[in-house]
Amino acid sequence: MGLERRVAVIGAGPSGLAAARALDRAGLAFDGYEAHTDVGGLWDIDNPRSTVYESAHLISSRTTTQFDELPMDSAADYPSHRELLRYFRAYADEFGLRERFRFGTRVTAVVPADGDDTGRSGWVVRSEPAGPAPDPTAGAVERTYSHVVVANGTLAEPNVPTLPGEFAGEVLHSSAYKSADVLEGRRVLVVGGGNSGCDIAVDAVHRAASVDLSVRRGYWFVPRYLLGRPTDTLNQGRPLPARIKQAVDSRLLRLLNGDPRRFGFPEPDHRIYESHPVVNSLVLQHAGQGDLRVRADVDRCEGRTVHFADGSSDDYDLVLLATGYRLDYPFLDPRHLAWSGPGSGTAPRLFCNIVPPSGNGLFVVGMLEASGIGWQGRAEQAELVAHYLAAEAAGTGGDTAARARAVRFRRRLTEPWPDLTGGYRYLGLERMSYYVNKDAYRRTVRRLAAELAPAPSGEGTA
Repeated sequence: MGLERRVAVIGAGPSGLAAARALDRAGLAFDGYEAHTDVGGLWDIDNPRSTVYESAHLISSRTTTQFDELPMDSAADYPSHRELLRYFRAYADEFGLRERFRFGTRVTAVVPADGDDTGRSGWVVRSEPAGPAPDPTAGAVERTYSHVVVANGTLAEPNVPTLPGEFAGEVLHSSAYKSADVLEGRRVLVVGGGNSGCDIAVDAVHRAASVDLSVRRGYWFVPRYLLGRPTDTLNQGRPLPARIKQAVDSRLLRLLNGDPRRFGFPEPDHRIYESHPVVNSLVLQHAGQGDLRVRADVDRCEGRTVHFADGSSDDYDLVLLATGYRLDYPFLDPRHLAWSGPGSGTAPRLFCNIVPPSGNGLFVVGMLEASGIGWQGRAEQAELVAHYLAAEAAGTGGDTAARARAVRFRRRLTEPWPDLTGGYRYLGLERMSYYVNKDAYRRTVRRLAAELAPAPSGEGTA
């Protein structure tokens, strides 16, 4: 008797829900695992792994972010984390997904069954009780699956740099920041000028005694609204070639915002869209009003004094590190994802950011960043996985056309991979190592999924 075809899905955030929905729609057997008590992932501020804060909202608009098959019931263009949590719970209820997950269950290891690294023997998933009140009698559990979908997110493991020297005040990473109460009456230095750093700096303007923002490089700042509409809804037709779009949009932003150097920011060292833009023009307004100061990169700390790379210095009570996150798959040996591991400066080398080149039965859904990709982009990743697994299952059952489609997909893993950049030259940073162009990416993933689906006539192609 062969291995039961059953899939494990790790995580019940947006990517895990997308994976569960796609597998369910394809009629594939699966079990979901989630350490927290309900769905929502990081968007549930009460989840111990959550990294959102009270003032957090989407930075992409509702209509470009939501799942296509369930529009968000909200009047807000940029909903808050609380609305988003309600949305994910509604999504789980709409499609009957909640009962497919084992909540309060943490996956501790995913290892090849029988020591077979090829994945042909399946994968053993080890789990243990988790949550606020785990059952002390439950103990660890092992179950073997034919395939595993890893969907535990990308924004949970903080990237915490070591400050040079010694700082005598408090140091806090943005992952632990929940409320502006911690800023009240304090001299605050926010380190990092990305979206979270700028959001928190704006929070600090209203609560802190003073606030400075230390940045290493320049950024492109995109307003949330243009002509009264969410900015990311204005160019939804045929995408412009990269160089034309960069030329047009950079000139438009300079017209709208002026030169960021006027507000103390460095000149960007990259073209627009070669790194994720900052969707926050309030930080420019507050810098222009003198509510916050933009400082150079941190050089060293002495007591409560922070010295900057340009020779200036000042005293602070709190240094808040908005320095981003690292990819983290602690239950997996990185080699199974063709990866050197956390802190290596790179992401797992996966076909379409989904499939290890060995085709070992592991899939990752959600290791994806792109301007405007939304959760629908994750849903399309999941659909590709489900179409492949369905074709593989049908082929095993004797459907020769389905078998040919699955074989052709596996062959693609060994051929030159598609270009997912859309002509953009992304910065060589760790956080950009799994960045794609949304149009090039979605076009590719949809095409691959269509190739795996049964032909309308019932006749497949190789």
